[in-house]
Amino acid sequence: MIDVEAIRAQFPILSRQVNGKPLTYLDNGASAQKPQVVLDTIQRAYAEEYSNVHRGLHTLSTISTENYEGVRGTVARFIGAPSEDHVVFTSGTTEGINLVAYGWAMPRMEAGDEIVLSIMEHHANIVPWHFLRERMGVKIVWVDVDVNGDLDPQAVLDAVTDRTKLIAVTHMSNVLGTVVDVATICEGARPRGVPVLVDGSQAAVHMPVDVAELGCDFYAITGHKLYGPSGSGAIFIHPDRMAEMRPFMGGGDMIRDVHRDEVIYNDPPMKFEAGTPGIVQTIGMGAALEWMMGVGMAEIADHERGLRDYARDRLDGLNWLNVQGRSAGKGAIFSFTIDGAAHAHDISTVLDKKGVAVRAGQHCAQPLMEHMGLTATCRASFGVYNTRAEVDVLIDALELCHDLFA
Repeated sequence: MIDVEAIRAQFPILSRQVNGKPLTYLDNGASAQKPQVVLDTIQRAYAEEYSNVHRGLHTLSTISTENYEGVRGTVARFIGAPSEDHVVFTSGTTEGINLVAYGWAMPRMEAGDEIVLSIMEHHANIVPWHFLRERMGVKIVWVDVDVNGDLDPQAVLDAVTDRTKLIAVTHMSNVLGTVVDVATICEGARPRGVPVLVDGSQAAVHMPVDVAELGCDFYAITGHKLYGPSGSGAIFIHPDRMAEMRPFMGGGDMIRDVHRDEVIYNDPPMKFEAGTPGIVQTIGMGAALEWMMGVGMAEIADHERGLRDYARDRLDGLNWLNVQGRSAGKGAIFSFTIDGAAHAHDISTVLDKKGVAVRAGQHCAQPLMEHMGLTATCRASFGVYNTRAEVDVLIDALELCHDLFA
């Protein structure tokens, strides 16, 4: 069991007030706050150690390169990748998925080929495939969730045909909190020769992840949700898929030699990392992942399960509140609306007056919203530093909303 007050003390922003009230930060699904060790690492990287990487033999360049490249091994440990050579640095999950779309899917697909998606996908795992639909005639095949927001792995596998070239699925819904049984999907897709890409943006924050056990071909994570800086991320790529990929972007670092009439590419993973990278962002992400592993991913998951169960009980006591997604094993993410005329934006504004930060809108998941017949919801998403007392603050603020808009 974690000491949540000791955890909270490591996050300077949690001590501030908003609108005269103590900050209750429940917007972790969009972006998490940063512990002091990450802030210190970023400050030190800029103030004492900064230089470009891979390009110099002087002391600062050597230090920066060692710190930057060391994160590759940290990511591999964090997600259970067999080797750091299977980890490609990105600016976040969006770039990781686009890397797969341009570097792996585009050269291997043609008009009429299919990509299977769940209706729960974030736009980052939808729009790149629409690019292929628009430009190449690729077909997107959608798989719906059930009334509880669960995704049946067999329904995903049943959508696979002879033309299916990829399954792309979230590991945890950013709207419903639903945890997808990715391992079963991968197990069923493998004999059919269909690779599986997993959007791990939400899941990797809240529970242990082992890509070897999952059996997936691609697994993307983003640093800013992992208590690290924005502009950082990584994607695991199975070596068999890596060998099939062409570079997404061209420039420095991804090449070994450049001549007038030929280019010789670098070895993977560098082959897929063009230009000056997000050096300090990546180093900061590494500090965040080390911090999370120090707390313990199993311990984080256990703490958040307790918050989920407590929040679910309290929210279920509000008979005028509509919570979307009733999956039993969901993460600590709750999207909701209030009976009556109150729009999600109005609810969020009232909650903010009480110091409660939530997200309002479509959450970059418009197909899911259309499937549920909604235009917008509010979303309260919990993290390692949240407490049951903050759940109570949320409930009190929601009751005020109901009184105002009833």
